[in-house]
Amino acid sequence: MISSLSNLPVLGIPIESKFMNGLDSLLSIVQMPYGVPTATFAVGTAGAKNAALFAIGMLAQNNKSLSSKLIVWKKKQTDSVKLRPS
Repeated sequence: MISSLSNLPVLGIPIESKFMNGLDSLLSIVQMPYGVPTATFAVGTAGAKNAALFAIGMLAQNNKSLSSKLIVWKKKQTDSVKLRPS
């Protein structure tokens, strides 16, 4: 609903509910009508973290300091993955 009231970009994070495990929240965000664009992420904590990273990525386009920090964070994430799972 906020997307329809704002000219700012809106990042939709579905709330994980007891009813339908958040599917109801997800569907209410992804079914926004034409003219009301809303970026949508996964239900729950993973979605919230990805939305934060997405927002940082958007802001980093015009902020070299933020861009550098995001690049370092992503490299750490990549380096934390084992080449061969044990």
